Amino acid sequence: MKNIYDPNYVKKLFNHMAGSYERMNYITSFGFSIRWRKQFLKKLGNSNNDLKVIDLLSGLGENWVYLHKNFPNAQFSALDFSEKMVDSSRNKAKKIFKGNLHLICENILHNHLPSDYYDIISCAYGLKTFNTEQLEILAKEITRILKKGGSFSFVEVSRPENKWIYFFYKFYLGKVIPVLGKLFLGDPNDYKMLWIYTEQFQNSRSVKDIFEKNGLIVSYDRYFLGCASGISGWKE
Repeated sequence: MKNIYDPNYVKKLFNHMAGSYERMNYITSFGFSIRWRKQFLKKLGNSNNDLKVIDLLSGLGENWVYLHKNFPNAQFSALDFSEKMVDSSRNKAKKIFKGNLHLICENILHNHLPSDYYDIISCAYGLKTFNTEQLEILAKEITRILKKGGSFSFVEVSRPENKWIYFFYKFYLGKVIPVLGKLFLGDPNDYKMLWIYTEQFQNSRSVKDIFEKNGLIVSYDRYFLGCASGISGWKE
């Protein structure tokens, strides 16, 4: 049986979805992915200072417009281990940052990022692809690379707690989205995995516990009746 948390499997999945992922994220969330993105990034505040900002699991760069607007004088970095996601995001990087972006193709769980370096860390829709052991490593890495007083915010699509919303959400993500994937992309299997990951992940409460255990100050954040959740906080 395949290990859906094997980094090689996850990388292959996202390499295959690179051409359609931003569009399908919008469709799978009924457009709420953009609203949740704005809400989770708002928790980082805004500043005109010369900060160091990194967007983790950066995908196609969907966070970048908002990060650049909120931190106009920052030094920006972005990290993702999917080569095709990184390559597909290069044009957006040039358009938004005019060359002021260090784009890194590495696995966050095994990286060469500097310690005690970043003031701001953002990450959207990547938590669900980690198992508990990997989340422990992620928390340690966030603690290591974040400056004292630095802030972080994560968001993830989640399993709704309301049973009626859950029933509809499960049907939509589990049945309808794979059909759309087949119609638009010719392959339903990749997008079927989005619900499988979401069902396994449930929500960000366990992530909050893991990050707190690693010495971070963490709040649990809930969006639209639990259809998305996240964590935000800082390093003392």
